[in-house]
Amino acid sequence: MRLLTTACLTALLTISACKAKTASDTPAKAQSESLQTAGVTEGTILKASPMEWVTHGGNYAEQRHSKLNDITVETVKELGLAFSYDLGTSRGIEATPIVHDGIMYVTSTWNIVTALDAKTGAELWVWEPEIDKKQAANACCDVVNRGVAIWGDKVFTATIDGRLVALDRKTGAVVWDVLTIDKSKPYTMTGAPRVVKGKVIIGNGGAELGVRGYVGAFDVDTGEQIWRFYTVPGNPADGFESDTMKMAAETWTGEFWAAGGGGTVWDSMAYDAELDLLYVGVGNGSPWNQAIRSPEGGDNLFLSSIVAVRPDTGEYVWHYQTTPGETWDYTATQHMILADLEIEGATRKVIMQAPKNGFFYVIDRETGEFISGENFVPVNWATHIDKETGRPVETAEARYQGKDPFLQLPGPLGAHNWHPMSYSPDTGLVYIPAQEAPWVYQEMENYKQEGGAAWNTGTNFIYGMLPTDKATFRALRSMLKGRLLAWDPVAQKPAWTFEHGGPWNGGILSTAGNLVFQGTADAHFAAYNAKTGERLWRNFTQTGIVAAPISYAIDGEQYIAVASGWGGSYALGFGGVLPTGSAAKVGRVLVYKVGGTATLPDIQMAEYTAPTPPKSTATEAVIKAGAVHYANRCGACHGDQAYSMGLVPNLRASAAISDADLWNDILLGGALAENGMPNFANNLTQEQSESIREYVIFEANSDRTKDFYESVSRPK
Repeated sequence: MRLLTTACLTALLTISACKAKTASDTPAKAQSESLQTAGVTEGTILKASPMEWVTHGGNYAEQRHSKLNDITVETVKELGLAFSYDLGTSRGIEATPIVHDGIMYVTSTWNIVTALDAKTGAELWVWEPEIDKKQAANACCDVVNRGVAIWGDKVFTATIDGRLVALDRKTGAVVWDVLTIDKSKPYTMTGAPRVVKGKVIIGNGGAELGVRGYVGAFDVDTGEQIWRFYTVPGNPADGFESDTMKMAAETWTGEFWAAGGGGTVWDSMAYDAELDLLYVGVGNGSPWNQAIRSPEGGDNLFLSSIVAVRPDTGEYVWHYQTTPGETWDYTATQHMILADLEIEGATRKVIMQAPKNGFFYVIDRETGEFISGENFVPVNWATHIDKETGRPVETAEARYQGKDPFLQLPGPLGAHNWHPMSYSPDTGLVYIPAQEAPWVYQEMENYKQEGGAAWNTGTNFIYGMLPTDKATFRALRSMLKGRLLAWDPVAQKPAWTFEHGGPWNGGILSTAGNLVFQGTADAHFAAYNAKTGERLWRNFTQTGIVAAPISYAIDGEQYIAVASGWGGSYALGFGGVLPTGSAAKVGRVLVYKVGGTATLPDIQMAEYTAPTPPKSTATEAVIKAGAVHYANRCGACHGDQAYSMGLVPNLRASAAISDADLWNDILLGGALAENGMPNFANNLTQEQSESIREYVIFEANSDRTKDFYESVSRPK
């Protein structure tokens, strides 16, 4: 049991007369005037002026590469902070800023949208929506948001409680606000919208909790839904929405619809205007365990797939499934990039993805044909991808149903998670925020489908019961790795790597200055030589970075911008027991330029002083039961071993652990539901609630304090 739970921890653990040099021959001033006259339209995004950053991935191909080259390997050492803007939190800062017409748009926790002067950082307007914070109970991975989209005179944002909202780009006033989900089901929305051909495209999250995935298109002017494409079939007794869903249903068995099926489109998209194809990445199954979800097997389309559809109608064109019969939370919602590559003497139009399962895929984006796929981190669930079929060749132990526990690489955190990668046409390399985080999979006994805040994985999902000796803890910490990986997509092999202190580092930007930029969990932002991987410049940011940087130019100066704040699921679950040196609640927009002289305000790293906890008289059995219930209800937000990094309340210091009535008012009565604290009345009995309280008291009395965690687990 110790081995199992130990490995489980490891896993979860303006542009006016711009004169900046570019790699483009188009006059900057003419580009600028055209952009300002036309506003943000299809043509603007297709031209993808390097002076601005007008869509989530920099252009429709989502390459996240800037053609600006004023900041180079020679000048990057002179980079300094131009300005910063305080977002007031570090929790859930995952947004890619958008810059157009001298204005920057960025989102933060609870879907707050801020418009800034992109040259000075002056606040222009702030929109703070009225959010149904009870929906936080449905967020598997925190109340995050990855940014906005712009089109014409509007800014579009998706909220955690399932709304798509259009704001006036100049004032922040609401133009329209539409609900896109069934609120009786545990849907959420965390992704950045895309706008294609006058349609706002957005998907949703919630697969862990039991929903049916889909992606939808909405009219930019009215918010009216134009089409919806379901990614998994519904109950056959209700009929199918299309022949595509009928075809997909043939790859499922049993009452797969009872738990929703999953397949949520919660992040990545890309668009090819020439082929007129919209590509969406599809998520994991619900529950994870396929033996429960689809007991007689099957590929379970379109889980863990790249799906191409027509943006006008949502009509299905083709799909490629990275993980048939997905059973490990191996989503294919990770960043997708379009490029034209020279392969075996011919130019191929490709789409590239490095999903959670650890293989890097090069797929023909016209047809969905598999071209190549090799593992970019160590994997043990499959030996290789069959070149004829494009299917993984699984190892015998990988499917854990009814068998012994299996220690697997990658785990559900993935070899690459949502953090965006980048492709440089100059070097021909893809730059990936790669990581190693293993996990022990084992079938959950006596599984039952639960709604609300339940984790419907069908696998053991245990945060607690960690080792208490430092040697074992150090060994566990050494298994968690993170790196910046430069990958050759044609040769399918690494060009170079730069090792970080651990996983959950930021997204990537490459530039024509032969540079790659990335923020890291250990509270730094750095630049690397794009050809060699040499680190050329590094800046302390006070808190870690998970978001991806951008670049833009104003009045002849190139800027690099990134949103800081080490939040999200990994930080909430393990930021306390696996400290990185990140401060809480100091997330910011950080903007750099050559010769920048601004400084960050001094901060005092929070010192956790635990109050004297109550003593427990509970039996060992009660405490162990509480550890399991805590793992499945509380650990994802309040941290493993009931120890958090300060983004949410540290339960060891809560007054409620000394007052059983107050504790039950919160857990079972919903006393703090309006603050985002779930009400577990439908998922916990009073006896189970009390066992969780006793477990927290047990941890509060342990010798695993702040000093213990920092002495054994902080990266060097």
